[in-house]
Amino acid sequence: MMLALKLFLVPVFLALVSLAGKRWGSAIAGWLAGFPIVAGPILLLLALEKGKVFAADAAVVALSAVFASVAFSLAYSWTCLRNGWALSLPVALLAWLLAGIGLMQLPSSIIISLCIALFTLVCAPLLFPRLSMPPAANSLPGHELLFRMVAGVLLTLAVTLFSSVIGASWSGLLAVFPILGIVLAVFSHRANGPLFVVSLLKAMASGLYSFVTFCLTLVLLLPSRGIAASFVVSTACAAVIQWAVKKR
Repeated sequence: MMLALKLFLVPVFLALVSLAGKRWGSAIAGWLAGFPIVAGPILLLLALEKGKVFAADAAVVALSAVFASVAFSLAYSWTCLRNGWALSLPVALLAWLLAGIGLMQLPSSIIISLCIALFTLVCAPLLFPRLSMPPAANSLPGHELLFRMVAGVLLTLAVTLFSSVIGASWSGLLAVFPILGIVLAVFSHRANGPLFVVSLLKAMASGLYSFVTFCLTLVLLLPSRGIAASFVVSTACAAVIQWAVKKR
């Protein structure tokens, strides 16, 4: 049931973000992509299959894994300015992997994870390439949108497969694997050029405040509350923060 939910949510959300980018620009598309549409179902699935403690431990790591997610976006942004997606993507994935391996060496602590996440999000806007004005999106053919959705489904299946056979720490890290970032960056790079991608990934980093709120609330609620209540409250809190970031 949860797998079916993820396989529905991810491609639909990818389609919505892609259409938002075409209609309102890269900043709005990136802001939407920061919402925990991928990690939320993965953590819920872990809670239902492996218990609340396992899911809470995974959420602690997912919180710090914001650092790896932003490392991916920064590496792609700087590389794509002078190179195509075929080089930008492996460089960005390598940055994500190295950042993730580094995070795995740290003790599992909610305080450490929160500090890493907040420090990352505060510093991230200063580290992206500077743009004078976000570029407009080109037209989005129907087959391009379909390809994005199929790519999202395939990546989701791969991440779900691995997260079900490894421990809580790597499950939490894989919950933040940049599925949306990969699909949106590569296809937007091909369709709209590097400046659009940089603007989108920078906005996505800003949108991760809602993801941090989701994971933090989940870690605090899961040990003492039911699974359903914990996820509903965490999602509501993330939505409020997402709206506040947009207003700012």
